[in-house]
Amino acid sequence: RLSAVVRRATLLGAPVVEVTKLDLEALTDAAHQGVAIEVPAYEYADARDLLERAREAGRTPLLVALDQVTDPHNLGAVLRNAGAFGADGVIIPERRSVGVNTTVWKVSAGAAARVPVARETNLVRTLTALKKEGCFVVGLDGGGDTALEDLTLADAPLVVVTGAEGAGLSRLVRQTCDVIASIPISRAVESLNAAVATGIGLYEIDRLRRAAQSAPPAQSARPDRG
Repeated sequence: RLSAVVRRATLLGAPVVEVTKLDLEALTDAAHQGVAIEVPAYEYADARDLLERAREAGRTPLLVALDQVTDPHNLGAVLRNAGAFGADGVIIPERRSVGVNTTVWKVSAGAAARVPVARETNLVRTLTALKKEGCFVVGLDGGGDTALEDLTLADAPLVVVTGAEGAGLSRLVRQTCDVIASIPISRAVESLNAAVATGIGLYEIDRLRRAAQSAPPAQSARPDRG
């Protein structure tokens, strides 16, 4: 497999440098499999662009926002979940949040190349702007007032917000949400980590959307975003 990588890189005109294992470990900050590639810095998208791309593609927008999630393994797993369940992108704040780094790329198992990430200065302001564009903001929290399976907004344009494990959603982000939805879990467990909670949330929203598409037309009980 390593020989195949070298042949392909050579055919593409990329310079190939042979180094020792110790050199490769010094150059990378994640476990490697004998080969590494130097790439430009990650180019973040804009949250509004994520929304517009979904609409231009004829999809009902589904975005994920992470509130103060600092573990790169969580961000990588969230990107993988987002790719699996058709989310249009992930939004992270600039401060108190991990960015897209080598570990995130590795954990995402390729999803980081397909699911765009927007990095915004102020998450609350971004969520408020998305609400004005017609999105509903759903926060995932253990103390939510609505069970996730009872979410009536699933087929609307959504932003699903997950907070850090333990701390949960910050106060201002929680206040910005239209709905706080909870995932029922055993009392023996205090909370789920961000990646697991987001994966369950996206799965359930995808299930609810599929069910809505197969159901006969009915008048929606959703409030209009005025």
